[in-house]
Amino acid sequence: MSDAAQADDFINSVKVKHRDARHNVFAYLLKDGRTMRYSDDGEPQGTAGQPILKVINSFGVCDCAVVVTRYFGGILLGTGGLQRAYSKAAQLSLENSEIVQMKLYRRTIISCSYDMYGRIVSVAGDCGGAINDSIFTDNVKIDVNIPHDLADFFAKQIYSITSGGIMPEYIESVYCRHSG
Repeated sequence: MSDAAQADDFINSVKVKHRDARHNVFAYLLKDGRTMRYSDDGEPQGTAGQPILKVINSFGVCDCAVVVTRYFGGILLGTGGLQRAYSKAAQLSLENSEIVQMKLYRRTIISCSYDMYGRIVSVAGDCGGAINDSIFTDNVKIDVNIPHDLADFFAKQIYSITSGGIMPEYIESVYCRHSG
C-alpha cells in the first residue's frame, strides 16, 4: 500500500471480516516516514497500537499495515501481557511476510526511429532501466522506467547518441520492485 486510503481500506476489510472480534488493533507506516497511524481499538491506551508500530519500525519497513485481531478468551492479560501479545503477533506477521524492496524510478517516454531503437534500449539497460512497453508504428514509442538517480545521466546519453535529436519525456515518478 502506498497511501493512507489504501491502508484504511485494508484495515476496514479486516474489521468487516472479523466484526465479531473484541479488538482489531492496527498500525501502519507509509514511505514518507511521517504518515503513521495506530489504534488500540478499545484496549488500554498504549498497550496495542504503539507496540505494533514499534515492531514495524524495528523491521525497517514502510508502506506497511498490520492488523491484529483478538477475540476475548476469558483471561485478562494485563497491560504488560497485552503489549507482549500484540508485539509478538506483529513480529510473527512480519517474519512470515514477503518484504519487497522498492526503488524510485522515473517513467519516461522516448519516440525514435526504428534504427535508433536498439541503441536506446541498450542505453536504458546499461542505466538499470526496465522497458514497460514499445509501440511500433511509423516510429517507435518506448515506455521505460529509469532509476531516479540515473535519469539525468540517461537523458544526456540519449541526447548524445541521437546528436541532440531526441530528448526523453519525463512522465512521472513511480516506485517499482527492486531486485538489486
